[in-house]
Amino acid sequence: MAADPLDALRLTLMQDVLPVGLAVVERARKGGPREVFAAFEGNPSDSIDRLKQEGEPVARELRDSLDRVQPGLGNPVMKVEVRDVPFQSESPAAGAAVAEWAAPGQAEGGVDDALELQANLARISARLNELERRLA
Repeated sequence: MAADPLDALRLTLMQDVLPVGLAVVERARKGGPREVFAAFEGNPSDSIDRLKQEGEPVARELRDSLDRVQPGLGNPVMKVEVRDVPFQSESPAAGAAVAEWAAPGQAEGGVDDALELQANLARISARLNELERRLA
């Protein structure tokens, strides 16, 4: 969740309040107050969940429209940590290093998957380097 209270409030408004509000407005537009009150018959928590599901498609469209105006305005921008992992050659030492990445108790197939992933990432990196060289 967002560390900043204002970001947390905006996130709650965009993900929880907006879909419910849009569903209530749509129900009021279609059937008037009776249709709105019909949504709250029964268990109140189920009513809110149902309204949230009803309003989510329209809320998603609205959030996407806001993102076209300014990225991150509608859908929150998530902070991620990116770090560079140096490529290791196809040597026994590389296999041992990849084995360390495997989760505890992971089968040997996980090492093969990790080696395949590493080879694919190296291929992608080589293609990106070639692209950068051609663009320069």
